[in-house]
Amino acid sequence: MSKAVYILASKPKGTLYIGVTSNLKQRIYQHKAHLTDGFTHRYNVCQLVYFELFEDMYHAITREKQLKNWHRKWKINLIEENNPEWLDLYANL
Repeated sequence: MSKAVYILASKPKGTLYIGVTSNLKQRIYQHKAHLTDGFTHRYNVCQLVYFELFEDMYHAITREKQLKNWHRKWKINLIEENNPEWLDLYANL
């Protein structure tokens, strides 16, 4: 199974969250169902607006750290280059 780094949003250009997982579909479901307390639950950040797949967790975590260090504008540009409508990509996983 592929590893993934993903970006969730509360709404277009809203609050962003970056995470990494070994099971993207399951993890996004957990965010959407508010099964875990924390940032995404508190700020209702549950729309999958961007993700990248990797063969191993090392590369996924490396990319996650890189994205977390980016300026907000860069993150928004990355999302809009790949998902200009800010669609929730979860249904197509």
